[in-house]
Amino acid sequence: MRIASLDEAAETRGLRRGQGLADARAAHPDLDIVPADAQADRRLLTAIADWCDRYTPLVALDAPDGLFLDISGCAHLFGGEHGLVADLLARLFEQGFAVRAAVAATPGAAWATTRFASGTLCIDRGAEAPVLAPFPLAALRLDAETLAGLAKVGLKTVGQLIDAPRAPLARRFGRQCLLRLDQALGAVDEAISPRLPVPALSVERRLAEPVGRTEDVEHLLMALATGLKTGLERSGAGARALEYTLFRVDGAVYRLCVGASRPVRDPETIVKLFRERLAAMGDEIDAGYGFDVVRLNVLARGELAGEQSDFARAGEDDPDVALLLDRIAARLGDGAFPDTRHPVGQAVAVESHEPERAETRRPASAARFPLPAKQNVLQPASPRPARLLTVPEPVEVVAGVPEGPPLRFRWRRALYQVAKAEGPERIGGEWWGDEAPADLCPVPRDYYRVEDEAGRRYWLFRRGLYGPAGRGVQPQWFMHGMFA
Repeated sequence: MRIASLDEAAETRGLRRGQGLADARAAHPDLDIVPADAQADRRLLTAIADWCDRYTPLVALDAPDGLFLDISGCAHLFGGEHGLVADLLARLFEQGFAVRAAVAATPGAAWATTRFASGTLCIDRGAEAPVLAPFPLAALRLDAETLAGLAKVGLKTVGQLIDAPRAPLARRFGRQCLLRLDQALGAVDEAISPRLPVPALSVERRLAEPVGRTEDVEHLLMALATGLKTGLERSGAGARALEYTLFRVDGAVYRLCVGASRPVRDPETIVKLFRERLAAMGDEIDAGYGFDVVRLNVLARGELAGEQSDFARAGEDDPDVALLLDRIAARLGDGAFPDTRHPVGQAVAVESHEPERAETRRPASAARFPLPAKQNVLQPASPRPARLLTVPEPVEVVAGVPEGPPLRFRWRRALYQVAKAEGPERIGGEWWGDEAPADLCPVPRDYYRVEDEAGRRYWLFRRGLYGPAGRGVQPQWFMHGMFA
């Protein structure tokens, strides 16, 4: 058992990370020990990163205990860099966190200053070297082996590494140490990877007084959607995916996402979609002491040219139907159908002889997009039942002659007497399918429409043929569907 992390009070007593727990307790019996939980720390760091979205959409994780915030173009909203950092530190302190922060032109300089400087610093571009010079080489994010090697040759601070000849260092320790140095000083660019995609368009409202009622949340949404409409019109686009983010005063963040089957930018339509989402979540959204920041993001856009309305929309999609599908999707959420990730699906015919493969489900949001040009829909030769079984179920059949229609059959332990029968309709097997035999000879199916004495109609088929034509495959009977 070793110390994984400690607070400032423990550091002042001389404790350090990696120290044995038994030794630490022997020297300081009053230590308060909490078992380390890496997964819980990760969840907490992610939650803080969500909260930091109120300052900038470009937030990257620096596990296990840090965050990178790219505040380019955002600092003026908080009265400058000093004002932004002061607001961030004050809010996190109120939430019970001990935080250090620094502002610099490079991620490397900000990382080093946060961990090895006292107080909060805002380093101007080009002034990194004097600030970093007294820091130990660990401030450059080097691995332990490289740090040990540099210490053996007498290099212990960043300033010494800056003044040392570069060629011998590169030959002995590789390019990594010089790369980290150049990144910290700004000679080499270093990009951070945001944990969330940057929205195509975003509008937000910062509130002087927090709000918590659903009516107030919808009213703010209408105001944001109205502001968003101008930007969408300017780009000739509409929103296909939207995110409404609610920042609670105590740090909790709620993200509500909706999609649209066709690009939209009408504020009332956007509010209707989110109203369904809010109703579906119900008590999952706890306003607590209220929300002080709300934001509406466009996650995906689609082309939406201006058009004049017409009384007749022959050949056009009905926008009311599209809105209905979108509202159902927003209310049901993901997973409403077990066979698809999309809440509202549409049956689409595909190229297959076998009835169970003759259609597939695609999201209704893709209904406006046509099928590929080479997609040919096979028309059935006879009526198909309204209800098909997902997997054909075996039945026991008695037929007058081997290849004749069934006279009676047993299905799910019940015996049925056939009064009428039509068929057969032969459907050839797909030689390219997964069930094709080794000699690539497809196994045909003979389908019969039968009616029992009670007037119920069924769709049965015999798979395989009798005699030499069957190529040794024993024919079997299956129930595939029921007619209405």
